[in-house]
This record gives sequence, C-alpha cells and structure tokens, in this order.
Amino acid sequence: MACMDSASRLGPVAFETVRGVSTLGSWTYRIWRPRELQGLVDHLWAYDGPSSHRRKRVFPTGCVELILNFGEAYRLVEGAGVEMCRTAWLSGPQRGPILLEQPTYQHVIGVRLRPAGAHGVVGRPMRETTGLALNLSDLVGAEADELLERCEEARSIERRFRVVAQWIAGCCARAPRMDAAVAWLVGQLDASGGTAPIAALREHAGLSKMRLVEAFRREVGLTPKLYARIVRFRRALGQLQSARPRRLTDVALDAQYYDQAHMNSDFRALGGVTPRAFLAGRHPVGDGSTVSEGPLAS
Repeated sequence: MACMDSASRLGPVAFETVRGVSTLGSWTYRIWRPRELQGLVDHLWAYDGPSSHRRKRVFPTGCVELILNFGEAYRLVEGAGVEMCRTAWLSGPQRGPILLEQPTYQHVIGVRLRPAGAHGVVGRPMRETTGLALNLSDLVGAEADELLERCEEARSIERRFRVVAQWIAGCCARAPRMDAAVAWLVGQLDASGGTAPIAALREHAGLSKMRLVEAFRREVGLTPKLYARIVRFRRALGQLQSARPRRLTDVALDAQYYDQAHMNSDFRALGGVTPRAFLAGRHPVGDGSTVSEGPLAS
C-alpha cells in the first residue's frame, strides 16, 4: 500500500483543465492525480461554474468521495445519512446510486479516495460508513474545519489541491495500515477490472471465506463479491463516458461481461439506469461516475 512518511514529499501540482460554456454560463473542471498518493487517491477534482441540471445521479465506484464545498449547499434526495452538504461531506462506500440536488452554481473540490486512502482518513471500520453520507466533522472532529479554513486561505486551485493532498497524506501516515491481505485483494480486483476469481485470491491469501468477508467489510465497507461487481461496472461506465462512439455489445465484452444483457442488469441494479439512459445524460467531463437527471437548472 502506498503511504507517505511526510506530506512535504508531494511534488508539483500538474493538473488537467477543461473549460466549457453552457446556456447558463462558463464552467471550469480540473483534475489532478498525485503520483505520491497513488494507491490512496484515485484523483482530486474541482468544478467551478453553473450546474447544467438540478439533479445528478452518483454511481457506486468502490471508493469513497470526499467533498469540500465553498458555495451553496447540495441536498441528498435519495440515499441515507446527512441531507445537506454545506461544507465538508464524505460519502461512504455505496452499494447503489445516490441522487443529489445541485446548487445553481457549484464551487467545489472533490477527492476520490481508494479503499486504502479512505481507511486512513476515516480512522474507523469502514462498514460504519457504508451506504451513508456523513459530515466530515463527525468523523475527524475539528480537523474538518481547519482543513476548510486552510483551503479558504489558499489563493489558487493549485494551492487548494496541495492543502487537501497534504492533509490526506498526513492522515494516512498516522493511521494504522490496512490489513495486508485485504490490500492485496483490492489491488488484484482493481487490476483485473473486477474479474479475478475471488475463491482463488482467497486461497492465495490463506483466508477462510468467513474471515475474508469480515475483514473486507471492516477495511473496505463492502463484500469482496460486491466490490468486484462495482469495479467491473465502473469500467463499463468509463468506456461509455468516452467521446468515441461504442456499440453496447462491445463495451460489455471489453468490461468482461458475459453479454450485454448481464451488463444491462448491473446498470439497473447498481446504477438505477439503462446504458442508453446513461449515454443520454452523461456529463461532458468526468469519468462516468455521475449522470445528469431531471430538468435543466435555471
């Protein structure tokens, strides 16, 4: 598992920027994948601009989403936990989609925490956060307000990204490491796109079925079988998000579904939408983990 001994080892903030214009105004989307936090963080992102739709559906990714909000509040419409995301909010590992109502204008930073990074930040059994949206302060106390203050004081998105990344690195350096067997299994499932045979992995790790499931729920918040299923679903979403047109049958096979019908079943069960509905509502940026829903924002 990647973990940092010192937050000061973070390198330069080299992020990608995408700008666009909608009928409601211009927007900017930025994404950064810090190499020093590889294995802990998938990416950091920032969005500044008007919302194109009032609501968005957020799909499970097997990861944990940390949101730092510097604008108007988001509202949890469908899902469990805290209803209003006003400042710092954490969405635990989800088993299905959640539905958010977006403010008219968004000014927000997000962090996609991989299981090892979420384990380090949350500092308690991940099963306690499964399926929930939580205020960050309920998990880390006054550190949440301190993190927000430091971000508010930063004069640029580069500095804000660095502040957040340093905070995550510090949390993970102080926290006990994730169970080595679970960390290895997570890595194998991620690398295989969720298709590695769990029974063979369990045998290699030397764990009983019951022990593996309990350890995985404690450290990741999901069962190994559901985590693998979500990883494969995430892979299909990423392919559909691509601007290049793809036949659904080809996407299903590339994501190693048996056929398109099995992929469609996972879309309904894990996302609450069909692949075609996703294509109709996908965002112009991002990795496919969200889709617009409902009428246009006004």
